[in-house]
Amino acid sequence: MIDIGLSKMALIGAVALIVIGPEKLPRVARTVGTLLGKAQRYVADVKAEVNRSMELDELKKMKDTVESAAREVHDSIQTSASAFEKDWAEAIDSAAPLPSPTATVPAPEYKHPGKRWRLKRSALPQWYKARSGVRSKALSGAARVARYRPGKSR
Repeated sequence: MIDIGLSKMALIGAVALIVIGPEKLPRVARTVGTLLGKAQRYVADVKAEVNRSMELDELKKMKDTVESAAREVHDSIQTSASAFEKDWAEAIDSAAPLPSPTATVPAPEYKHPGKRWRLKRSALPQWYKARSGVRSKALSGAARVARYRPGKSR
């Protein structure tokens, strides 16, 4: 960029003061400052747009490489799956025959869960639980909402 030092700025200011005059100099300086600011904003916008387009190109390249890698992985999984299916079919064909469906396997005996199966059993006595505030009864979701609803006085 242009190398302007303090001495050059003073020389430009003195020439402008002589040429333009002291009455019009503040207005001209304000106009020049405004135009310079607009030019700097325009240059910054152009730089940002160029950077965005470069990043977009890089992202497109990255997307293509990821898609190609995913395609390769998908193809390799498909080939290994087909090989697995073939091996599985061979193993099933060569395996010993399954027992006949008429063979009976004893069913496990049914055990009723009990009256209070949702509650955890413990060795603590009931009076201690009541005094310390341990829950002894299961509440449904609706009952819990009704009991702990804010703003409700008991």
